[in-house]
Amino acid sequence: MTFRATCLTLFPEAFPGILGVSIVGTALRQGVWSLDTVDVREHGVGKHRNVDDTPSGGGAGMVMRADVAAAALDSVEQAGRPRIYLSPRGKPLRQARVRELAAGPGVILLCGRFEGLDERVIEARELEEISIGDFVLAGGEAAAQALLEACVRLLPGVAGNADSLAEESFETGLLEHPHYTRPQIWEDREIPTVLTSGDHAKIRAWRRNQAEELTKARRPDLYAASRDAPLPRAKPRD
Repeated sequence: MTFRATCLTLFPEAFPGILGVSIVGTALRQGVWSLDTVDVREHGVGKHRNVDDTPSGGGAGMVMRADVAAAALDSVEQAGRPRIYLSPRGKPLRQARVRELAAGPGVILLCGRFEGLDERVIEARELEEISIGDFVLAGGEAAAQALLEACVRLLPGVAGNADSLAEESFETGLLEHPHYTRPQIWEDREIPTVLTSGDHAKIRAWRRNQAEELTKARRPDLYAASRDAPLPRAKPRD
């Protein structure tokens, strides 16, 4: 089953963007997943294809019209895919949700613009609102690309080494441990000796400890929820 992504946007030229490079772009060209765009303005109203109007009740900015957004959404075959609206007021995107989306048939992403989207279409089309962080962008295109990259790299065969995915930040509920590679000494800083000891049990314990300390210092909320997380399992490397 090919993971299928459809992005509804006022700027279809923004795609594939970052999704066209590296392992995600290679997977796109190989047909592991597909990407298509819908120009929301094609569903605009009137001679000028208007997609927005002034906010009811007054206020600054403009609001994307419900009829326009609904027409764009209805033009796309849903085929079991969730409809997602990228919005700073949405539920924060977590790795667990990324795994769920990656395991499904794909996603339909509505990229917002202006001050927001008419609430009625969010309710009527049962849009799932997702935020990629506590900040505001000019539109949802960058957020859509971030969500898709997170999903696609989890698809079978895309990342190459499944073990590396299991050790990453958030997969065990902790931030990832520090990484090192050659040279052994760089600017008087040496690779921790445990990592070159060949004792894989000690290496796993060191990495777990480092992950816990980093998480405790930087994300105490994650640390509190991860006390029972399992030790990361990785194949020994020479």
